Amino acid sequence: MCLFCQIVNKKIPANIVAENNEFLAFHDINPKAPVHILAIPKKHIDSFIEVAPESMSHMTTFIQDIAKEVKIEKSGYRVITNVGEHGGQEVKHLHFHILGGSKLTWEEFSNADHKNNL
Repeated sequence: MCLFCQIVNKKIPANIVAENNEFLAFHDINPKAPVHILAIPKKHIDSFIEVAPESMSHMTTFIQDIAKEVKIEKSGYRVITNVGEHGGQEVKHLHFHILGGSKLTWEEFSNADHKNNL
């Protein structure tokens, strides 16, 4: 059972922000911003490449509600999902990072080698 499935099944504790029948949101234990929340489907899906479009419409509403709950909907926030090894996915369970609470930058991309992608 993957790490996030264990959190869904309450076998591992998490600082939960929101939960409904389909999704769970909790604070990231290694935050990259003042607000860093992970939103996951309760049903195990390996990554974004495998998610059904219908599920995404529900996830969109869930993420928007989280932004309102933690009061970042007006100041702005970033929603990121990492896909695969090169995309930085560390846990093989679909999850969305909701980052906010300050002005966000793209520092980690400043050293990327873009020459091979043009």
